[in-house]
Amino acid sequence: QVQLVESGGGLVQPGGTLRLSCAASGTVFRIDTMGWFRQGTGKLRDLVATIDNGDYTNYPESTKGRATISRAATKNTVYLQMNGLKPEDTAIYYCYASILDYTGRVRDYWGQGTQVTVSS
Repeated sequence: QVQLVESGGGLVQPGGTLRLSCAASGTVFRIDTMGWFRQGTGKLRDLVATIDNGDYTNYPESTKGRATISRAATKNTVYLQMNGLKPEDTAIYYCYASILDYTGRVRDYWGQGTQVTVSS
């Protein structure tokens, strides 16, 4: 059983910094890409950032220049730092992982989500 557990989130002041972490646990063969997505009220889930096993990062225009994604050497934990938060960054942030299991299948996994609210 695979679990992704997020930590961080909560209330952040406008212009402040967001720091999130996510740890994968359970029976896995290999964790490939990890990352973060977010979903605001009434909106679709959008990409925040991803990082693969080669430490190649991917940022959309909405977060590029503000967000930094990184990964532990064990590759089971992913971190996100995002600066200059705006009210429109308010959303539920979800940890994502693409995992190869022992059956030889690659599956997508999601954390339960952590609420990030940007407000003074």
